[in-house]
Amino acid sequence: MYRIVILAAALLGLGACANQTADYCSARLGGNLDAAMMEASDRLANGCEYQFDGYFQELLAIAEANPDARNRMRFSDFLMRANDMDVISRRQAQSLYNRYFGVKFVSLQGDYNTCSQTCPQRARVLSNMQAELHDKELGLLRASNDQQSFYRADNLLKETELVLEATCSACEAGSRR
Repeated sequence: MYRIVILAAALLGLGACANQTADYCSARLGGNLDAAMMEASDRLANGCEYQFDGYFQELLAIAEANPDARNRMRFSDFLMRANDMDVISRRQAQSLYNRYFGVKFVSLQGDYNTCSQTCPQRARVLSNMQAELHDKELGLLRASNDQQSFYRADNLLKETELVLEATCSACEAGSRR
């Protein structure tokens, strides 16, 4: 009987530790952006790697509530720390940064043969770019208060739409010959 009580207490203790870790990892980040980023980095370094995407979205929300031109650099530093901790790869860090804070579109990068690869999926490519522009609006405009860069990205999307339309029309005309 005594062994059963000790075993039950030990199991309850282990369960409490598991709940504490889950609570630690899932607790909301608070405070200013710098403090929240340090808290997120600490959690990522202590077993909460699986929460990276959630932390990133929370940090974006905190930055949106407190727009500042320095937020771009803060996110760059945070992503590099996450890379240094092997939470995300260097490529993932660059892609996330560019998706939210870069003018160029990561959803269009690649070496495409426009007629054979991009034109057949033009609608999907443009839809992906439109979704990315929404992310750039959050990162560039609402979190970093960088209207000029956001409008450059918006214009780049419009120019890409025009160029793809003209190029794909030329490809279609050429294939009919």
